[in-house]
Order: sequence, then C-alpha cells, then structure tokens
Amino acid sequence: MASSFGGINTALTSLYSQRRGLDVAGQNIANANTEGYSRQRAVMQADTGFIAPTMWARTDGVGAGVGVSSVQRLRDDFLESRGRSEHAQSTYLKDQTAAYNSIEDVFNEPNSAALQAQLHDMWGGWSDVANNPDSVAARSSLIEKSRTVVNVLHTSHDALASQWTANRSRLEVYAGEVNTAATAVAQLNDSIVQALSAGGTVNELQDQRDLHLMRLAELAGATTSKRPDGAVDVFIGNSALVSQFTTSEIEVVGATQLADQAGDNIRVGWKGLSPLTAPPGGTMGSIVNTMTNIIPGLSANLDQVASDLSTTVNSVHLTGFGLDGVDGRPFFTGTTAEGIEVAVAGPTEVAASSSVAKTLDGTIADKISGSGALASGPDKTYQNMIAQLGVVAQTSARRADIQSNVADQLDEAREAQSGVNIDEEMTNLLTFQRGYEAASRVLTTVDSMLDQLINRTGLVGR
Repeated sequence: MASSFGGINTALTSLYSQRRGLDVAGQNIANANTEGYSRQRAVMQADTGFIAPTMWARTDGVGAGVGVSSVQRLRDDFLESRGRSEHAQSTYLKDQTAAYNSIEDVFNEPNSAALQAQLHDMWGGWSDVANNPDSVAARSSLIEKSRTVVNVLHTSHDALASQWTANRSRLEVYAGEVNTAATAVAQLNDSIVQALSAGGTVNELQDQRDLHLMRLAELAGATTSKRPDGAVDVFIGNSALVSQFTTSEIEVVGATQLADQAGDNIRVGWKGLSPLTAPPGGTMGSIVNTMTNIIPGLSANLDQVASDLSTTVNSVHLTGFGLDGVDGRPFFTGTTAEGIEVAVAGPTEVAASSSVAKTLDGTIADKISGSGALASGPDKTYQNMIAQLGVVAQTSARRADIQSNVADQLDEAREAQSGVNIDEEMTNLLTFQRGYEAASRVLTTVDSMLDQLINRTGLVGR
C-alpha cells in the first residue's frame, strides 16, 4: 500500500516542477533581447509508481507526482543549417555588389570629368588643329587635353590598385576573425561535451556556439556537422577548420599588390601548409573573387583602352610632319594605363601635315580626329568595358536583393521557432503560477488530513 505521506511527496514534486517552469519562463523573458538566445521550455513528465510489486510493497496505480525531465532548447537544426547557408550566399552577393559599386565610382561614368568626356575633348583638340594647323595655341591645347586623358588613365589604374590592396587588408582581418571564432567553437565544444556527459544543461553554451557558427558561415561560407557527443565540426570547402576540440588556422598568401597578381594569385590557405581544397565562400569568397577576377579583369580592359589609344594615334601620327618638318615621332609612349604618357615635348612636334612641304596642311590631324568613331578604337573599347561593368553590377545588385529577401524570410522562420514571445511567456508564467498555487493547496489539504488523523482521532467522548 502507498504511504499515507505519499500525497505530500506528490504535491511537493509539483511545487518543484512548477517553480522550475517559472524559472525557465523568467529566463526566457530576461533574454528576450539577447542576440542568439533560443527560448527554452520545461518538459514535464509524470513520475510512475512502483512497477515491481513485492509482498509488502504493492502499487495502488497512482503515480509518484511530476518531474521536469529536461529543459528543451527550441531551435530547429535544419533551419539553422539552412540559415547559415543562405546567409553565406547573401554576404557573398552583398560584398560583390559593394565591390562593383566602388569600381563604378572609380570610372564615374557618365561625368564631364570622366574618361569618355576627356577622350571626346581630345578628339576635338585634334579637329581644332586640323582646322588651324598653324595655330600654336590649338596644338598646345591638344597636348594638355591629351595629358588629361593620360592622367585619368593613371588615376583609374591607381584607384583599382588601391582597391585591390584594401581588399587584401580586409581579407587578412577576416582570416584572423575566422581563426578566433574557430578557437571559440572548439572551446565551447569541449565545455558542451563535458557538461552533457555530467548530465548538465548546455542550452546557453549552444546558443553562444551557434552565434560563432553563423559568423563563420558569413565570413567564409563554413558548413557544420554535428557529432553524437554534442560537439560540432566546422568545414571550409571540404577541409576541417574545427574537428571536435582542435582547430586549424587559415592565412592569406600570394601577391601583395595588383601588379604581382598575375604571377602569384591571392589565395586563402592553411597556415604553413597547402592551400584550401576549395575556396572559401561568404565575404572572404567574394573578396578573393574581386581580387583574382574582377579588379584584374577591369585593369586589363583599361590597359587595352590605353593600348588602343596609343596604337591608333601613333599609327597615323608617325606618318605626319610637325611644324619643324620632322616626321616619324610617336604622340604617345607606353601601352598600359599605368605607363602611357604624352611623348611630344611641345606644340611644334605635333604632326598635323602629311607632307614636309605642306607644314600647314591638317590632313594627319583630321584623320586622327576621326579615331573616336572607329569601331576598333579606344572609345569603343572603353564604352564596351563600361557597359559590361554596368550590366554585371546591376545583375549583382538584383541577385543580392533577391538573396537578402530569402535570408530575411528564413530568419523570420528561425525567429518564430526559437525567438522569445513576451505574450507567450506571460501566459506560461500565469500557467505555472496557477499550478504552483494548486500544488500548495494540495499540500495544505494533505497536511490538514494528517493533522486530523494524528492529533484528533479518538478524542470524541473523552
């Protein structure tokens, strides 16, 4: 038979359980605005009575009260994994869009101070010389306009090189952040595994670890794999960044300036070891792509513009004569955006005439002035470059917006699953409070019954 005092124990277990529920609800409310916090729920389970009857101890079918079997962390692993993946893609596209925007600012088209307008002014200068071949002022103006074009090419190249260098610095900073976050994950893995083996609760530790995992996904496109003991392995590409309690460090290797990029590509590798088997994703993947493809590609296109300009003008200028009667002189030297310069020293060296006997003839200058309309001229090359840049930048911006919406929708789903709802927690508080009050009433009632049995039974008639 059950003990007469069993009711007290039953009520007492309810008091403990309802109080635990109140504690959990209070913890949720206290962390409603804590970044990365997952709401928790006290899972209550009825305690069974004796299930193995003996001669003097048999069950009467009534349980032994209630207990909190666990404090459950309400977070969906599938949503978290997908969230990290979508955020990695979102940060990649956002950084690509920002890179294209910065590059567009370099060329600043259309603008009266940009290269296209300066080329137009230079061709106009050649036309002025063709119309007034005897004008030293027109020739001097042409030289200055040509130097302006050269300066714009130099400035554009320097700006691209500066952006490349700035991106390398960013990449090194992010590599350091990845190493720091990886170390934190490994330490949290150790704490979580030890706590779980001792039967402890690790919800808050797992929240902290998830914050680091999300940051690793955004920075490097890291993926995860959970172990049975509660630890999490982290991978960049197919290589392990974190393996249970140990970490590997990454570093940035390769060229330190744009000029060296072609012969020594910038890359991310394991510190002191071989490169990654696959490039990182997220922000770091975007930076690597910007430094190895986008900026070098545009720099090469800009060099092609300079080469076309130099070749187009020089091929005609070499056949003409200056005011001093000398021919065979190039107007430009150099064939890259960084190296191109105006070669003529003064206005008398500008070749406008097709014959030494006709120094006031403007045939050569007139022919050069029409170079801006050539299908294979520098203007066309530059226009195609800017048009392609605009299309790619616009496409990247649209993809970033779409991906941002996907990530936002997934964040809403994650928040609905694991976020704290104050109204819901207030309801839980009232529920546990009423349960606690009812258990207290049961305890008081059983105490009254026992008092009647022990202290008052048999007093009638005395």
